[in-house]
This record gives sequence, C-alpha cells and structure tokens, in this order.
Amino acid sequence: MTKDPAYKKQENNRGKAFQDYWPLASLILIAAAAGFALTLHTQGGLMSWMHYFMGIFLCCFAMLKIFNLSAFADGFQMYDLIATRSRTYAYIYPFIELGLGLSFLAFFAPALTYIATIIIMIIGTIGVISALRQDLDINCPCMGSVLEVPLSTVTLTEDVGMGVMAAIMLVTTTNIL
Repeated sequence: MTKDPAYKKQENNRGKAFQDYWPLASLILIAAAAGFALTLHTQGGLMSWMHYFMGIFLCCFAMLKIFNLSAFADGFQMYDLIATRSRTYAYIYPFIELGLGLSFLAFFAPALTYIATIIIMIIGTIGVISALRQDLDINCPCMGSVLEVPLSTVTLTEDVGMGVMAAIMLVTTTNIL
C-alpha cells in the first residue's frame, strides 16, 4: 500500500526542535518589530501595535500562500473545515487573509475586521486541532509552499493568539462586555 508522503502519521522527530519553526518565528518577530516601529512613529499604544502587528503578519502570510496557490490549496484542504469541502475556499482564503491584513493596517471597519478575524481563526483552530488529533505530519499551509514548517501546536497557538488579539480589540473598542 502506497502512502501519500504529504499526508502521513508522524514517524520522526520533525517538529521537535526550535529550528523546525525558525521560519515562522522569524516572521512573527519581524511583524512584531515592524508593528512596534510603526507604533512608535505614530505615538500609538497597545491597540495600534496590535493593529500593525496583525496587519503585517496577515499580509506576509497571505503573500506566502499566494506565491503558489495550488500548493497552498492542496495542503489547506487536508485539515481546514471549509477547505475540505470547497477547493474554491482554499483558493480564496489567502485573499481573505490579505483583505484582513490590509483592513488592520488601514484601521478599516474595525469591528467587522475583528469579528471576521475571530471567525476565521476559530475555524482554523478547529481544523488544526483535528489534524493534531490525527497525528498528521504535514507542512503547515500557513507558510504557503515556500517555507516548510510542520503543522503543530505552534500553528494552533498562532491561530488562537490571533483570535484572542482580535477579541481583545473587539471588546476594548466596542465595550461589548
């Protein structure tokens, strides 16, 4: 029986060392630093930094996915709840992410941007949890096909972190509670 190498159970120590996640860590650190630089320039506070960080982060990750849409769609369809049912969604997702990133950078329709981000991140979180429970050893499509980072709890933390940041901004700016 031949196994598809992109879709298999974890059989090695891949994803156990920090170096496996360096591409992801470097992008997060660069987005955080760029957000900080913009916040300093505009004399903004924590909310501004979160907007800039999330905007830069989402735009960078969308760019990585757009480089090779079909390869991204192949990987994304392995675990995302909507993409498993619709390849069209897998192709559209990077542009949704880009739109969210640009909306964060422009401070455009903040409440709508926060809510859309929360929804997208919840859907992503559920898909990642499902893939982790199946112990799948696949590259995280979040990095497109350009960088190889294993799908792991780091990916889960990224989705949850972005969702939580969007929720904090939503609660803080709309006085929902």
